[in-house]
Amino acid sequence: MRSVLYFHGFASSPASAKITALRPLLEPHGIELNAPDLNVPSFEKLDFDAVVESAVRVAEATPPRALVGSSLGALIALAVAQRGVHVPLVLIAPALGVAPHWKTRIADGDPVTVFNHARNGDAPIHRAFFEQMATVHVDDEPPPTRVTVLMGRQDETVPFHAVEETWQRWAASGRLAPGSRFIELEDGDHGLVSHTETIADAITDAIGEATS
Repeated sequence: MRSVLYFHGFASSPASAKITALRPLLEPHGIELNAPDLNVPSFEKLDFDAVVESAVRVAEATPPRALVGSSLGALIALAVAQRGVHVPLVLIAPALGVAPHWKTRIADGDPVTVFNHARNGDAPIHRAFFEQMATVHVDDEPPPTRVTVLMGRQDETVPFHAVEETWQRWAASGRLAPGSRFIELEDGDHGLVSHTETIADAITDAIGEATS
């Protein structure tokens, strides 16, 4: 089996609906999703730098053929690529171009209460995480390897225009790797669970690029 390192999104887990749906689509192609728990050191004390360090260690222990990131996981994938894991990327509903919004879109107080999909209920998280994310700019420059972005027009969490503008900036830089592409899903929401076949195709294509 060929390993693909999959980074889940914020307030999610390796048991997310998208990961669960993707596994049986990818296994016939000899592709195994390695999806570590990114709630590091815990969801309540989530720390982006600690998550990236953990992700890099996983990549070093089991070198992947591709990096896949969903939402916040896309930023983790970009950070891991910047740390020297140079394989194709697939970014699903990526949280690109939204750094200024991390602090402005949350309620007052500390800790902040948010809905946690993995727990299927509200959960507290320290305000420091949102303040930290407002300073994260791993998406300022295009990644060093081929990247595929899948983004839904109906995304209710990440603004489509922010992702599109980031992509256009990457393209204008002239530094996007050959074969990179932006896939617009007209009826796609943030979860994109109904588009898992398209996502699976993008992952198998990335693996093909990595092994050609």
